[in-house]
Amino acid sequence: MDVRRTIGWNVRRLRVDRGLSQERLALEAEIDRSYVGRIERGRENVTVATLEAFARVLSVNVSELFAEVDPADGRPASLRSGRKRKVT
Repeated sequence: MDVRRTIGWNVRRLRVDRGLSQERLALEAEIDRSYVGRIERGRENVTVATLEAFARVLSVNVSELFAEVDPADGRPASLRSGRKRKVT
């Protein structure tokens, strides 16, 4: 797995473990939500400043974002949507 995908995998794993949505992580890290999604999919080269912001919000050392991933573990789960259905 390449480094971008490893970082994205770890960001998603840590975010979901802490019960944070992409939107909440982006808000607290002061970055765009769509950028968080692209990072989690391994589509972006992340800056050191962004890694530091993620680590701060997720309460981990930056090195945790580079932790080796075991593909056998499967993709981190999604959070259940918090949106309520419209009543008609």
